[in-house]
Amino acid sequence: MSWFKKIFKKEDKETLDKGLEKSSQGFFDKISRAVVGKNTVDDEVLDDLEEVLIASDVGAETTIKIIKRIEERVARDKYVNVSELDNILREEITGLLLDNPHLDTDNIDTSKKPYVIMVVGVNGVGKTTTIGKLAHQFKSQGLKVVLGAADTFRAAAVDQLVIWSERVGVPIVKQEMGSDPASVAFDTVQSAVAQNADVVIIDTAGRLHNKVNLMNELSKIKRVMQKVIPDAPHEVLLVLDGSTGQNAFEQAKQFTAATEVTALAVTKLDGTAKGGVVIGISDQFQIPVKYIGVGEKIQDLQIFNGMEFVNSFFKKR
Repeated sequence: MSWFKKIFKKEDKETLDKGLEKSSQGFFDKISRAVVGKNTVDDEVLDDLEEVLIASDVGAETTIKIIKRIEERVARDKYVNVSELDNILREEITGLLLDNPHLDTDNIDTSKKPYVIMVVGVNGVGKTTTIGKLAHQFKSQGLKVVLGAADTFRAAAVDQLVIWSERVGVPIVKQEMGSDPASVAFDTVQSAVAQNADVVIIDTAGRLHNKVNLMNELSKIKRVMQKVIPDAPHEVLLVLDGSTGQNAFEQAKQFTAATEVTALAVTKLDGTAKGGVVIGISDQFQIPVKYIGVGEKIQDLQIFNGMEFVNSFFKKR
C-alpha cells in the first residue's frame, strides 16, 4: 500500500492539524503579506513566494523546485489569479512529495524477526523519547519489544531510557557507564533472540563528533549485531528536531555521510513554526520521513502520511 493511500484515523488527523497549527499560521501570514494588493501571479509574486518558502524552512533547493513547477503552470495557464495560489502551492508541493521514491511506511517488516532498529541523532533532538513512543506503538500492536541502551557516554541517556522501558512495560538491556556501545548492542540482540522478541530498538550515542569517529562507532555496532543477526540492523532511523529548522538539514547531511540512514523521524513539530522543514528534508535526502512528532503525549508520534501532512499544513485557521 502506498504511503499516501493509508487510512488516517480521525483522532490522528486532529492531532496533526493541531501540531502543525503554528507552522500553518506563520506560512499563511507570510503569503498574505506577499500578495497583498496583487491580482495575478507574476514574477514579483513568485520572487516574494520564494522568500516565504525559504523563510518557512522549506530549504533553498526544494524552494527552487517548487517555484519552477509554479512558473511552468503559470506559463501553461497564461493567467493565474493570486486567489488560486494556495491551492496551486498545495498541489505542487504534494506533487513534489509524490515524485519521491518513498517506501511503504508500515512500521516494520514482519518477515524479519527480530526486526532491529538502530536509532541515531544528536543529543536533545528527542531521540530517547522517540524510542519510548515507538516501543509503545509496537507493544500496542501486540509486538514484543526489547530496548538497548547503547548510549553509554551519558548517564542521563541510559536513565531516561530505563524510565521509558518501565513506563511502556518492555525489557531493557544496559551496562555500566562508559561500556563499549557495541557490546551493549550485541547483548541486546542476543537477549531479543532468546526472548523471541519481534522488535529491537537500539539507542546510540548522540554526539556529532568528527565524521570518521562517528562512522567507525556505528559501523562497529552494526558488525557485532550481525554476529547474531546477519542482516541487522534492518532500519537505521535518524531523529531530527524539526524546531531547529535548517540545522536539521545540516544534521541530516552529517549522519547520512557517516552511515546508511534508511528512515527519518522529525520531532517537536507542535512547538514550532518551522514545519516546512519536513517538506525540504523529504525532498532533499530521498530518504523516507517515516515518523513525525506532533505532540507530547505518548501516542503523538505518527507514521508520516505525506498527503495528510500537506493538507494539515495548508489548512486555513
